[in-house]
Amino acid sequence: MPGLYLLALLVSFAGMLTLDARYRLALWAAPVPSGLAILLGTVFFVAWDATCIAAGVFVRGGSPLLLGVELFPHMPVEEPVFLAFLCHLALVTHAAALRLAQRRRAARRTSDGEAR
Repeated sequence: MPGLYLLALLVSFAGMLTLDARYRLALWAAPVPSGLAILLGTVFFVAWDATCIAAGVFVRGGSPLLLGVELFPHMPVEEPVFLAFLCHLALVTHAAALRLAQRRRAARRTSDGEAR
C-alpha cells in the first residue's frame, strides 16, 4: 500500500509531539533552540544521505510501502520526514532522561535529609 510508511512516520511524529507538549520536554520548553536543532540535524543528515547516495553507498530499495516520490534519485520523500522525526526523538529522549535524573537526585537529597 503506497504511502503507508509516510503515514506511519506522521502518526509517530504526532505522538512524539504530543508527548513533548504534554511534558514540555523540547519544542514546548525551548521552541527556538529545539526547532533549530531539528532543522539543522535534518539538513545535516539529508546532506549525509546525499553524499552517500552520490558515492553509491545508499540506494533506494523497492518497497510497496513508499509513496514513490523522490526528492532526487534514491532520496524518497519519506527520508527527510524520518530524519526530522529522529532528531526530535533524540531531543525528547535527552530532555526526558535529564528530567528523570534530576528527579532522582532530588529524591535522594530529600531521603538523605530525612534520614539525618
